[in-house]
Amino acid sequence: MGVPPFRSAAGHAVYIDAKSLYPHIPPQHYPGQALVCELYRLGGIRSVEIGSVMFGTYLPDGSLKPSPMELVRLAIPRRVYTQSHMEYVAETFEEIMRTREQVRGCRIIKEPRFLRHFTAHFEQI
Repeated sequence: MGVPPFRSAAGHAVYIDAKSLYPHIPPQHYPGQALVCELYRLGGIRSVEIGSVMFGTYLPDGSLKPSPMELVRLAIPRRVYTQSHMEYVAETFEEIMRTREQVRGCRIIKEPRFLRHFTAHFEQI
């Protein structure tokens, strides 16, 4: 299918490398958050960004110092989902792969001083 996984030792989740999936989206447009939004928009699939929204910081000039990785985590608890659930997620990723060049990223329009990944507001670019 071509979805770029991040190889992790964790057994309870799948991590997707959003930076590789969306090489045309610069870090300041949050490729991980863009993928999180696409997963929810196209499939109602909840996930979490683990990248520059969560770990990025601002330099003194106000520009973003991005996280070294732009990951998206899909938690998969044991004995909860069936094969058909996993196939649905795969079908959603097929659509994401088909339309990935159309995704432009997002920008933060409102954020708290600390722990912005919980309550920041975004808009699509």
